[in-house]
Amino acid sequence: MTVEDIQNGQVFLIDKPLDWTSFDVVNKIRWNLRKTYQLKKIKVGHAGTLDPKATGLLIVCCGKMTKQIDQIQAQHKTYTGTIKLDATTPTYDLESEEDCQFSTAHLTEEKIHETTKQFIGKIDQVPPLHSAIKKDGKRLYEIARAGETIEIEPRKIEILSFKITRIELPFVDFEVVCSKGTYIRSLAFDFGRSLQVGGYLTALCRTKIGDYALKDADNSVLNLIADTEN
Repeated sequence: MTVEDIQNGQVFLIDKPLDWTSFDVVNKIRWNLRKTYQLKKIKVGHAGTLDPKATGLLIVCCGKMTKQIDQIQAQHKTYTGTIKLDATTPTYDLESEEDCQFSTAHLTEEKIHETTKQFIGKIDQVPPLHSAIKKDGKRLYEIARAGETIEIEPRKIEILSFKITRIELPFVDFEVVCSKGTYIRSLAFDFGRSLQVGGYLTALCRTKIGDYALKDADNSVLNLIADTEN
C-alpha cells in the first residue's frame, strides 16, 4: 500500500483477538498507519463493535472509506457461539462470574430446538446493562459498575435465523443471522429464560457482515510496523 492508497481509503477485515476491545484494534491500526506512512493524522473507524470476549470479523475503515461505515454497519451479521444453559452472569458472558445456577434436568433436545422459533422475526430486545449504550449521557456499563439500577428500553431488532448446531448440556452451540443492533448476549440470556433456566455466552464469533466474511480476514495491518522494519 502507498500513502495515496491509505488516504483514498481502505477496508481492513480483521479477525479480532480475544480480550481485545474494538477500540484497541482501531487504535493499533491508526498508530501503525501513521508511523509506517509518516502521516500526521488519518481517519480510522470500525463498522460494528465486538465485545472483548468475542472474536471474529471486525471491519475497520480508514481514509475516505470511513464514509462507508454506516452502510457496512447496517448489513445483516452472522454469528456462531456457545450458550451455557444452567447459569447466568451479570454481563451475560464470561466477563463476570456466575450469580445464579439452574437445573437443566427438564430440558429436551426437542424443547431447545422448538424454543428458537420464539426469537425469529422482528422482536423487542432489551440490551445488556453492561453495554456501551448511552442513557442520560452515561454509558450503561458505567451505571452498572456504580451499582445503580436503571430501566432500559427495548429495541426493535430482527433475527433472520437462529439454529442450534450442537447440544451437550449444559452447553449448546448456535448460529444466528441478525440485524444491526442485536445483542447476542441478550439473546443468550432471553433464550435461557424462555427455557426456564439461565443462559450466558461462553463463546462468540462473528463470521459475516453482509458479503464480508471472516475467512477473508487478514490481520497483517496489526503487525504493519514489525513487518516493514524486518
